[in-house]
Amino acid sequence: MRWSWKIGKLAGIGIYVHATFLLLILFILFVNWREGSSVQTAIRGVIFILAIFACIVLHELGHALAARHYGIKTRDITLLPIGGLARLERMPDIPLQELWVALAGPAVNALIAAVIFVAGMAAGLHLQFLTQFTWTGGSFLDNLMVVNLWLLAFNLIPAFPMDGGRMLRALLATRMEYTRATLTAARVGQAIAFVFGLAGLFTDPFLVFIALFVWMGAEQESAMVQVHSSLGGIPVRQAMLTSFRTLNPDDPLSAAVDQVLGGWQHDFPVVFGDHVLGVLTREALMRSLAQGGMGGRVRDAMNRDVAVVDSHDMLEKALAVLSGSQARALPVVHDGSLVGMLTMDHVGEMLMIQSALRQAEWKARLSPKT
Repeated sequence: MRWSWKIGKLAGIGIYVHATFLLLILFILFVNWREGSSVQTAIRGVIFILAIFACIVLHELGHALAARHYGIKTRDITLLPIGGLARLERMPDIPLQELWVALAGPAVNALIAAVIFVAGMAAGLHLQFLTQFTWTGGSFLDNLMVVNLWLLAFNLIPAFPMDGGRMLRALLATRMEYTRATLTAARVGQAIAFVFGLAGLFTDPFLVFIALFVWMGAEQESAMVQVHSSLGGIPVRQAMLTSFRTLNPDDPLSAAVDQVLGGWQHDFPVVFGDHVLGVLTREALMRSLAQGGMGGRVRDAMNRDVAVVDSHDMLEKALAVLSGSQARALPVVHDGSLVGMLTMDHVGEMLMIQSALRQAEWKARLSPKT
């Protein structure tokens, strides 16, 4: 994810913090300072927020380790102001596996809360987390336990994008087709969002924000699974670009500029014969031009660490690679030779054409025969 910095690794998974997370910490410091709190109180508030996000990292790590158990890798975990994001390569294909992967995160929060409770009781602390919770002051452990219980309850809401929505979808998918299960779970989530929004109008406006968050999550998941359903069984060779320009590593950057100005293409595979050596992206080209002008060579500006897909791969798998690479285009190869380029724009156009043809076929079936 852009604007993220790596802060470490856990279980071999990179942990990143997004720039907006730092803004959250600065906001907490500012609020405490504006309200006249002491510097110690402000620092305590920041430490408490960091402890919460440590719990969120462990929550996401629970998902990642459960997915790893089923042979699914996790690309990274990113800390955001609204929580954490573990980017799995894919969700499990078997519903019960998806159920356990989704359940693993909330289970971590339950375990943390239980450990805090047992540790507090063993230390002789009088835990009053149900009656005396406060964001400023009170027992640090009490408050942290309450937050984990909240995270547990919130994530178990049977609505996308929370874990409860994925658990509901997994349970439904044991009895019905996956796409139908997703659409049903999405409708349940939107019904819950409607209740939250209605309640928020008369009680807490924050519930309206949650309702919007849940409603949009349901819409996104529903759209995503329908796209995946449309892509099922389509090989990359049917969706790739076959008309594109290439560059040689010894070409001057001026040749790339001429290609950009003379056509629609922005990212160019760099080849030696038919073999892909790298990709020159528009960003890399502009950066090299700003640093050294037209005199540079393509080999010095190109990205050598590029993902490629095979033309016989399934399109859904290839799009997952494209999404994970954070690139606009991927070289498509077969038997080691470059045969095409895969872009999201071209795939989108293919899907629109297929949709238009299906509508025409549907109208033809409904029209009266003469």
